[in-house]
Amino acid sequence: MVYYLAIKHIHMLCVALSGLLFVFRGSLMLANSPRLQSTWLKVTPHVVDSVLLLAGVTLVIISHQYPGQQPWLTAKLIGLVIYIVLGTIALKRGRTKRTRVLALIAALAVFAWIICVAITRNPLPFM
Repeated sequence: MVYYLAIKHIHMLCVALSGLLFVFRGSLMLANSPRLQSTWLKVTPHVVDSVLLLAGVTLVIISHQYPGQQPWLTAKLIGLVIYIVLGTIALKRGRTKRTRVLALIAALAVFAWIICVAITRNPLPFM
């Protein structure tokens, strides 16, 4: 149980760091800042997100709650894929500024929804 709580806190810390880094990178994108291309901003989010994913998988294994068996966990996983796709459009692949801004807003909304799903353990947390 002690390991579970420690890993859960690492997971939550990485969620916060990942979200803050995404907002920061999105702000730099909106400002057309060349700092968005700095090495630490290209590496750090990947490290944080890798630890986040590893902690999440570890929690799944420890708790024996698996996507496909738990609707809220399945929803989180689907939301994560959508968030990643929208995030890459917002920060890299969007062809126009308008597309990037819309993808950024949508990614942040999905990120917030994933957190709500995690807190409520309900795939429809607003219902």
